[in-house]
Amino acid sequence: MQRTLSPIDQLIAGADRALRTVFSGAPVPARENPAASHPETVRDERARQHVAGLMRVNHAGEVAAQGLYQGQAATARLEEVREAMEIAADEENDHLAWCQDRLAELGSRPSLLNPIWYAGAFAIGATAGLVGDRWSLGFVAETERQVVRHLEQHLARLPEQDERSRAILQQMKSDEQRHGADAEEAGAAALPAPVRGLMGVVAKVMTRGAYRF
Repeated sequence: MQRTLSPIDQLIAGADRALRTVFSGAPVPARENPAASHPETVRDERARQHVAGLMRVNHAGEVAAQGLYQGQAATARLEEVREAMEIAADEENDHLAWCQDRLAELGSRPSLLNPIWYAGAFAIGATAGLVGDRWSLGFVAETERQVVRHLEQHLARLPEQDERSRAILQQMKSDEQRHGADAEEAGAAALPAPVRGLMGVVAKVMTRGAYRF
């Protein structure tokens, strides 16, 4: 018999996931790192710093994705929606681990602002869940559309020879497209244009902050 968690139990579980996401080391991925079969080719220090900045942004995005999905799961009304959000968060763990591994290879670190990215995303996700599951799913669908565009831009900005980072971002792009499609199939509502625009502004702030810090 499956146990139904009380609101306090859910809050405690959510706090535990938040601490592990933001302050623990890289999670153990369920899938092999897509970069595993590609040799390291980024040798120039300036290029390494640039790639590290891009991967730091992507790592910060995955921290925010954990906050978003966990916030939505905490307030989802339908059990199947809550389960879908939790599954998506688990799959995003792979992205988080791959990005952190790549940062370590480049001699760099995650964003110092990760606690802010997580907290903000969790608040947005929880609010979307409170508004209603269709709107919550709509938020996922729009988020994934914007993430895919962002990944395409980063793929274009990578050094041509950097196949390790490219393999990671290409797999992430494929996964994000699937998450967005799953949300739409589950009944996602189309978000109003002002909301979509605000999401884009927030994403730009995070991108610029995480690249530098």
